[in-house]
Amino acid sequence: MQDWFFTFLRILVWVLIAGVFARVILSWFPVGGDRINPIVAIIYQITEPILAPIRRLNLRVGIFDLTPTVALFILFAILWAVDGLSG
Repeated sequence: MQDWFFTFLRILVWVLIAGVFARVILSWFPVGGDRINPIVAIIYQITEPILAPIRRLNLRVGIFDLTPTVALFILFAILWAVDGLSG
């Protein structure tokens, strides 16, 4: 009965992880008019609710923003917890 729930959570977390990675790559190679491109806009909409609260912690080291790194650690911890709970 709970298998579908844990499967859904795993898929959701993996989609978020992929979104954060995509956003990091997009920050390295900006596409002209970042938010005008519909794919880029979707990636920003998916990842902003995760990154915005972490960004408030001001995790900058020089020119590097460690917000995505912290977000990925949190997402992988959630994935690890879900795998542990599902047995």
